[in-house]
Amino acid sequence: MNNKRKNVREAALEILEMIEKNQSYSNLLLNNSIKKNEIDKKDIGLLTELTYGTLQRKIALDYYLSPFLAKNKKLESWVRQLLRLTIYQMVYLDKIPDRAAIHEAVEIAKRRGHKGIASLVNGILRSMQREGIPSFDAIEDPIERLSIRTSHPLWLVKRWVSQFGFEETKAMCELNLTAPTMTGRVNTTKISRDECLVQLASEGFEVKASLVVPEAILCLKGNLAHSDTFKKGLLTIQDESSMIVGLALGVTDQQKVLDACAAPGGKSTHIAEKMNGTGEVISLDLHEHKVKLIRENARRLELSNIQAKTLDSRDVQEHFEKESFDRILLDAPCTGLGVMRRKPDIKYTKKEEDLFQLQKIQKTLLESVASLLKKDGILVYSTCTIDQEENQEVVEAFLQQHPEYVRDETFRERIPGEIQSLVKNSEMQILPQYFNSDGFYIACLRKKD
Repeated sequence: MNNKRKNVREAALEILEMIEKNQSYSNLLLNNSIKKNEIDKKDIGLLTELTYGTLQRKIALDYYLSPFLAKNKKLESWVRQLLRLTIYQMVYLDKIPDRAAIHEAVEIAKRRGHKGIASLVNGILRSMQREGIPSFDAIEDPIERLSIRTSHPLWLVKRWVSQFGFEETKAMCELNLTAPTMTGRVNTTKISRDECLVQLASEGFEVKASLVVPEAILCLKGNLAHSDTFKKGLLTIQDESSMIVGLALGVTDQQKVLDACAAPGGKSTHIAEKMNGTGEVISLDLHEHKVKLIRENARRLELSNIQAKTLDSRDVQEHFEKESFDRILLDAPCTGLGVMRRKPDIKYTKKEEDLFQLQKIQKTLLESVASLLKKDGILVYSTCTIDQEENQEVVEAFLQQHPEYVRDETFRERIPGEIQSLVKNSEMQILPQYFNSDGFYIACLRKKD
């Protein structure tokens, strides 16, 4: 066996270390690790579970660990990660016996450290097994208890409780600990949803129609990105909340649409499909490598009405004429607090001050695109976050400074019946628990005639 290859638990430990040290993205590290360590197909699920599970529950795992570290506060980073990884298996994974998880941890400690570290790891884990883990009930403050039990930073839970109330926050925090369902958007310029479902089922995928978005499907088993249906351009992988943004624009054939922060192109391609391949979608992004992704997606889906350009959307007024677009979408850079299930690292890397910094950028971007919309045109502002600082406050400030813009009263009509009730005051705040999707904010504005 190649000595450089690591087994599943060592690979998970390495990924967790790299995330903590370099604030790297877990999904990218996971894919690299699978290739580098030639992880067997049957073990990929376990590696994913160990990595994401340990990351998702880091604050709770540290709470369990703290009474057993009274004399060993200065642990090396990798030793702490190894303990978290092992406790995760002991507490949350029924299929792995405690003795097997502890034995594996001690073996890794021997290989990576020395006899003393292996003995320390063994001692801590055996004590936990013998004495049991501390109860969350000992935490008196309900907000702090929720924060630790669901591993969300206290500052974040406090903000959410003040904005949404305790019960909604609790439901959201608990859902954030579960794996998201993979969803796909059918390319209706090429195939109907029913035909697409039949085709995917014949390929061995377990799929069903979404009850929320007419062109969406849910994948309950398998990875849609590996399907022939995807490769043939009949399908795009996209969350249902994200698809609602495309519906909100209410495009019709032959329109000219600006997607100001477009990469990787999910919304641009949806808009292009909604216009049946007609008109023009100008898709902008700041980074050339991301613009390349938009072009690749457009090619795969055979959508020739997308024009992708590398451009900072803060400078759009220098490149496009005033009142030259029928529709504008600004899916703004944000903290991403609505997509924590997909990117659990966000919980630990984002800080409260990031909200204020991003709000400045969001306001600047809205200001930049405002003059490019035609009269009676529609501007959609969206984010994949759920904090009012980046959402309602940004839109309210924009409307106060731009009397030529009003809230678009027709927004509700473009939203599927099942979720129309979420539209209030021409905006939607989607929380993940509403229909098991990403958290999203969508506001619809119209430029007066």
